[in-house]
Amino acid sequence: MPFDVAAIRARIPALTSGSARFDSPGGTQTPQPVIDAVVATLTGPLANRGGTTEGERNAERVVSGARAALADFLGTTPDTVVFGRSATQLVYDLSRTLAKTWRPGDEVVVSTLDHDSNIRPWVQAAEAAGATVRWAEFDAATGALRPEHIAAHLSARTRLVAVTAASNLTGVRPDLPAIAALAHEAGAHVHVDAVGYASHTLVDLAAFGADTLVCSPYKFLGPHLGVLTGRAEVLESLRPDKLLPSSDAVPERFELGTLPYELLAGAHAAVDFLAGLDPDARGSRRERLTASFAALEAHEHALAKRLEDGLAALDGITVHGRAMSPSPLQLFTVEGHRPADVSRHLAAHGVDAPAGSFYAALAADRLGLGAEGGVRVGLAPYSNEEDVDRLHAALDVLGRA
Repeated sequence: MPFDVAAIRARIPALTSGSARFDSPGGTQTPQPVIDAVVATLTGPLANRGGTTEGERNAERVVSGARAALADFLGTTPDTVVFGRSATQLVYDLSRTLAKTWRPGDEVVVSTLDHDSNIRPWVQAAEAAGATVRWAEFDAATGALRPEHIAAHLSARTRLVAVTAASNLTGVRPDLPAIAALAHEAGAHVHVDAVGYASHTLVDLAAFGADTLVCSPYKFLGPHLGVLTGRAEVLESLRPDKLLPSSDAVPERFELGTLPYELLAGAHAAVDFLAGLDPDARGSRRERLTASFAALEAHEHALAKRLEDGLAALDGITVHGRAMSPSPLQLFTVEGHRPADVSRHLAAHGVDAPAGSFYAALAADRLGLGAEGGVRVGLAPYSNEEDVDRLHAALDVLGRA
């Protein structure tokens, strides 16, 4: 059956505000079932995990359920799903752990295409260990980060390659399997930032060739927290700093303190909501997610084409960093107008589209946009044709001013 965006929108209370929401790359709006799961967890008996009291059992059930749901979402196993406050926090923790084995003369490769959360933690960890940072530059003309851009910096001394699955600034998607194969041939650990990718396309850890990977449920209809996963043998080999009495089992050894049970319940509910985007899908949750994401990709592809065509028809608009396999995201500037002013104009016309470099400062600089960046518009499962048309209409008004 056709993708029922109206039914999805009806289950997201925040959309009653009336704005056309293009700010989803920074965080999506929350469906009612996710809200209900958070509330139910907080209003039921709750305690530290265990098996004696009802509150302990509830906490245990929430954690195990969330691990299973995110494992299905990421194409991995529940015993490799780690929860943290944010993807940034998890990458910092991972970088410090991996860097324990780095020595002067070792090298790490980072990309100027990435969000700074997949750059700065590795740079700082390398500096602390005396390792050398190698910078892979993307093609400024197309926005593309190609395997050869990474390969140019690989050697027998390379210990890590950190790369995004989809740029949070432009939506460009590098060829991860090819990059991972090159990095592994050099003996390097491959870490992938899937925060921008997981919002639109179903993640498959093994297909990526990643050793570790992070994502953020609040970018795909869930609450604010971060998730890390990785190959089981890789996580088993890592020894993060932890409290003496805390569990040394994986994944608990990576989780510092008591988990936010209500947020885990919300993340579980978000995965189930996404698995139901195709109401005709059957089978396991992973199979239903596969069918639902196929429907979502078709929906967003059609909207992205409408969005792109409409922008191309307007005078004075430049879209930046477009290349192969883009996410449904556009970064643009308007001739004669600062990006922040364009964003304010759009907001006044009921269109939410923020401006800036969005923590991808190096990418914005390489594109020639500087700190002001551009206006970023992203699609979500609840985006519809009326939203796209309102954006175009508001930009047309600006062009005629």
